[in-house]
Amino acid sequence: MENKRLIDILPFQIESYPRADALCDKKDGKWNKYNSTEVQEIIDNFSLGLLKSGFKPGDKFAIISGNRTEWTFVDLGILQTGGIDVPIYPTMSSTDYEYIFNDAGVKLVFVEDKELHAKVMKVKSKSTSVLDVYSFNKIEGVKHWSEISALADESLRDRLNEIEANIKGEDLATIIYTSGTTGIPKGVMLTHKNILSNINSLKQIIPIGNSDTLLSFLPVCHIFERTAIYFYLNVGGAVYFAENIDKISENFLEVKPDYFTTVPRLLEKVFEKIMEKGRNLSGIKKAIFGWAVNLANHYDPKGENNFFYNFRLYFARKIVFVKWQEALGGNVKGIISGAATLQPRLARIFTAAGIPIREGYGLTETSPVITCNRFEEGGYYLGTTGLAIPDVQLKIGEDGEILTKGSNVFSAYYNRPEDTAKAFDADGWFHTGDIGQLIEGKFLKITDRKKEVFKTSGGKFVAPLQIENKMKESWFINNIMVIGENRKFTSALIVPDFDFCIKWCKKKGLKSDSVDDLVKCDKLKRRIWKDITKYNKRFSHIEQIKKFELVDKYWTIDDGEITPTLKLKRKMILEIYNDLIEKMYEENKESNTNKLTAKKI
Repeated sequence: MENKRLIDILPFQIESYPRADALCDKKDGKWNKYNSTEVQEIIDNFSLGLLKSGFKPGDKFAIISGNRTEWTFVDLGILQTGGIDVPIYPTMSSTDYEYIFNDAGVKLVFVEDKELHAKVMKVKSKSTSVLDVYSFNKIEGVKHWSEISALADESLRDRLNEIEANIKGEDLATIIYTSGTTGIPKGVMLTHKNILSNINSLKQIIPIGNSDTLLSFLPVCHIFERTAIYFYLNVGGAVYFAENIDKISENFLEVKPDYFTTVPRLLEKVFEKIMEKGRNLSGIKKAIFGWAVNLANHYDPKGENNFFYNFRLYFARKIVFVKWQEALGGNVKGIISGAATLQPRLARIFTAAGIPIREGYGLTETSPVITCNRFEEGGYYLGTTGLAIPDVQLKIGEDGEILTKGSNVFSAYYNRPEDTAKAFDADGWFHTGDIGQLIEGKFLKITDRKKEVFKTSGGKFVAPLQIENKMKESWFINNIMVIGENRKFTSALIVPDFDFCIKWCKKKGLKSDSVDDLVKCDKLKRRIWKDITKYNKRFSHIEQIKKFELVDKYWTIDDGEITPTLKLKRKMILEIYNDLIEKMYEENKESNTNKLTAKKI
């Protein structure tokens, strides 16, 4: 049975496989578990409260919160009344809040805590539509979301049923504002049908079912995790919302999930911690650890390993990798990675360790999945984003751009008819803005963002994403932006991994008391240059980094250098570090290449 609307998902779960732990979260040290029927009752009461308050189908409501059960209660409660969700990242600026409230015509705002409430109140008076602000946490003097549920009037039950009966799959369910790497956020309009078509396709290829436990920690305001939550509920899985990113290790051990979704950066951090522990081993233990990791790094991208390799891998899993599995709760059957490009090395090593990672690809505009690696043999190719999912068409344009069609593709950008027209060609193909190629004619490999490919002053094109992803394999590099548009050569700004670099400097007897010491340390720069030189060999001469400069802070969402999905805001970074960039391109300045290779490390 295929559900036609998002509001059909929970009734379907209740009828098909009711759960005692349909939705769960942890507050004050205790896991709160809501069974399927309780979840529906909470949602119904909230819907009735909205109707009692005078809200009507088509009204829009903003949700600004981290992951918690209330997010889903309010979300589905709004949708049952024919309302439209406008989820917003907690990390967005007050200016973005103001723009979104006014552009969407938001009536009510639901926030998580005191801090977000204060942030919203700064701009509430500048909105012509916002009537009130409610919180999920109890805050003195602030209306609590439960006050709406308390207004539930059973005499309005027939009215609610009538509204629900008239909601169609083609009706607008949500407006999700993209994080905007290049400018003002655009509101992506997604219908019930858009999102459900994605869920129905995923049900055919992702082996998650009603016996599985899922841990959720990616922001549910992003379409990747939100669709995942709907998918979990649709197949009858138990959804546990992690407390926060700092408690994630503890939550893994408590929940013991079978599957979870993640972004590459989190996997990179997990891997860095594992490798640090490995480096601190000694003697035979260190040798065995190194042997196991090296073996895993040679795992075949399609899992087509020979008998001798699998024989050795069996013992590596029993001796070394079992501890990796235990750190994730011990039950993990698979991890789904998205939102950014995953380093192929990580996909190989974790999969070899018995923790299969499957990378997918999509956009907010596609609800979001376009392609995904499968879990079964022959259905994946590590280092790619996989095959097109069922009922989604995919092709590569003449200029290398990825084009797609399907019921999952959005209807329009809200209040942006010109942008909508630009997004589609005459044949109805949606232009993703990403550049890619098909490996073996079917596995999609993302090579860059179309808008991020630049041309040097010599007329040669450089795609920075692949270079950046390779360079980030260095333990010394936290983040990097490749530069060179209209310049004579390619260079880079590098954010060092300060924690790792401080430890390295101390081992070498170098001064590392401050960030300033690190970014000025020539020996550290020469060590980083050694890694850059190694990875440069993978690229053509014009793509190779000729100079670099270290920056003195991590790039953050709050400071505007990266988006909430951790993509680089290149224009902003270019503005912030203009002087440092110009320093690299001074005509008579001795190059990093000459300086850093002048001495041995």
